Amino acid sequence: MAGMAKVKLKDAPDIEVPTGLYIGGQFRAATGGGQFDVLNPATEQPLCKVADGTVEDAKAALDAASQAFPAWSATHPRDRAEILRKCFELAIARKEFFARLMTLENGKALPDSRAEAAYAAEFFRWYSEEAPRNLGEVSRAPSTGARILVQHKAAGVAVMVTPWNFPAAMGTRKIAPALAAGCTVVLKPASETPLTMLALAELFQEAGVPAGVVNILPSRKSGAVVSAMLHDPRVRVISFTGSTEVGRKLLHEAADNVVRPAMELGGNAPFIVCEDADIDAAVDGAMIAKMRNMGEACTSANRFYVHEKVHEAFVDKFAAKMKALKVGNGLEEGVAVGPLVNADTRNKVAALVEDALNKGARAVIGGQRVNRTGYYYPPTVLVDVPDNARCLKEEIFGPVAPIQKFRDEDEAIRKANDTEFGLISYVYTRDLSRGLKISERLEAGMIGLNRGVASDPAAPFGGAKQSGIGREGAHEGMMEFLETQYVSVTW
Repeated sequence: MAGMAKVKLKDAPDIEVPTGLYIGGQFRAATGGGQFDVLNPATEQPLCKVADGTVEDAKAALDAASQAFPAWSATHPRDRAEILRKCFELAIARKEFFARLMTLENGKALPDSRAEAAYAAEFFRWYSEEAPRNLGEVSRAPSTGARILVQHKAAGVAVMVTPWNFPAAMGTRKIAPALAAGCTVVLKPASETPLTMLALAELFQEAGVPAGVVNILPSRKSGAVVSAMLHDPRVRVISFTGSTEVGRKLLHEAADNVVRPAMELGGNAPFIVCEDADIDAAVDGAMIAKMRNMGEACTSANRFYVHEKVHEAFVDKFAAKMKALKVGNGLEEGVAVGPLVNADTRNKVAALVEDALNKGARAVIGGQRVNRTGYYYPPTVLVDVPDNARCLKEEIFGPVAPIQKFRDEDEAIRKANDTEFGLISYVYTRDLSRGLKISERLEAGMIGLNRGVASDPAAPFGGAKQSGIGREGAHEGMMEFLETQYVSVTW
């Protein structure tokens, strides 16, 4: 099938990106020639058109991944590591290119995009170091005397589905451990933000990733395309980041072929400020936990619980810092808050704020839409938020901070745990013993104790309850793509 040339982006003619499906080491048009627009959230206008993958294209991508698997899984771990290290070096060298590209298709401000570009690259470096550390063990069975030899083998072809909020990092933190383990992959990026992953495909080529090891499949037909792949017996892992609602559906489909799931799902993170907290440190942490990626993160602080004795001081300082953030096109230097990714996201944020205000909450700052082109919503701080406000139950995914008072730790912990989600919780206190005791009582896979960010390639990222299954990052992230094999032998 004919290849597709790179195109210059409408709002940044100095940036050229491939727009075809990346299958078997080549860019190609979609079967039938379908395409879809990628919009700039700051202008609401198309940046370019991208190939719209079909079920037939998904099968072709699986063919390529399946054919590449035997040779890649047999490649020496050190050789896989060197390729991943090269990916890291290239990604760092092109950090500004990727930052601008992410801002154009996602809307986030350049400081957020630059941070993500560095974070995304770090997964390549971390897993270049983990690839040679696929260690097994040998022991002796106590009752029979036989030797127990345990090794970990590449699981096979992995299907990956990534969201729009971190166009680079959500892909690299899946692809890097899979490649380190010896798996081959087919990745379907979010249709709002496919350009970053297609640009990374070029990086993979230059770094020496063999054809077919990584395949990128943009598509508006997400349900049909992913379903077809999950029902192909060659697929052994499904790695998904997105909403719990979609995750449940994929888990049902994965069950048909008993495909191993790695699910990083929704969050509803509480941010607890204890009576003895360092308020300035808590405010600084709140700014990171809430406004990193403009609140468009599953780890974003979604509910703030502040002790009644420090509530006023915290709100005053927090609101002042939120108010000082400059809103505008994310490509402009000095802008801290760009547009949200699309109209639906902006409208949901506005609806959640309106619901809270109608139920008695008060906006200290913000609370109304910005009257300009682009999917903007201003930084907003809400107080006196009632328990029945939707924003305390639903993931906001925007720059809105609802705050409630609490009187004692038991009340704060009860409210923090009153959710089906359990991805991350934040706690601020000067008393380390208190902080650790509270952490143990919180039903979350991760805790930010006196820290506003916990994400790190070297740490096991993942949640409890309905926030997911499995872990990404750390050594555990590579284990998601490995099957344990036990050999019983006597010598």
